[in-house]
Amino acid sequence: MPTSSPHPSDTSGPACLLCGGNDVRLFAEVDGRRYHRCAICRLTFQDSEQHPTAEEERVRYETHENDPEDPDYRAFLHRLAGPLLDRLPPAREGLDYGSGPGPTLSVMMEEAGHSMALWDPFFAPDPTPLQRTWDFVTCTETAEHFHRPGEAFQRLDALLRRPGWLGLMTGVLEDDEGFAEWWYRRDPTHVVFYRPETLSWIADRFGWELERPSSTVALFRKE
Repeated sequence: MPTSSPHPSDTSGPACLLCGGNDVRLFAEVDGRRYHRCAICRLTFQDSEQHPTAEEERVRYETHENDPEDPDYRAFLHRLAGPLLDRLPPAREGLDYGSGPGPTLSVMMEEAGHSMALWDPFFAPDPTPLQRTWDFVTCTETAEHFHRPGEAFQRLDALLRRPGWLGLMTGVLEDDEGFAEWWYRRDPTHVVFYRPETLSWIADRFGWELERPSSTVALFRKE
């Protein structure tokens, strides 16, 4: 059970992992983990000293049962794929960033007529796809794992052509009071959490247009 609930604090925290700002305060201490909140971009993030190791992350990810033949998993990914496909011209080139074990979204996009490449630090680590640009990039259930989200979003911006789309799927922190009990927080590899204001800050930072077709999907357009 959580040991405490979210609470305001006057205790200064580390620099924000997304915007680099110093207006950061302790947001919550839950299950022995410290979480901070940035007043500028509103990112909520776990103390970096408590991040899981790469090996701990890999062990956790290998338990994921991602199967392209699983209709329920496809339906889950369609929350992003459907709105993104509605906006893409035919036969575009895309990158599934953080594809994980059992890539499935890439299969769905290929079935719709697009060509896809994969990159994942554990399961598709060949850096070649990171050395060019793409018409669109998908990032599903990945952004909450970013240990350095500021650097990660800069990379994502560099990967996108103009015009281009970034499709992001992640749990969005809508309810601060429910943070301690939130199932998304309890995953030990989830270390950063985005509020709606955070998504808007990211769009403003990179000059992207933001659309939110559902509560867990953000579509960023790079003009």
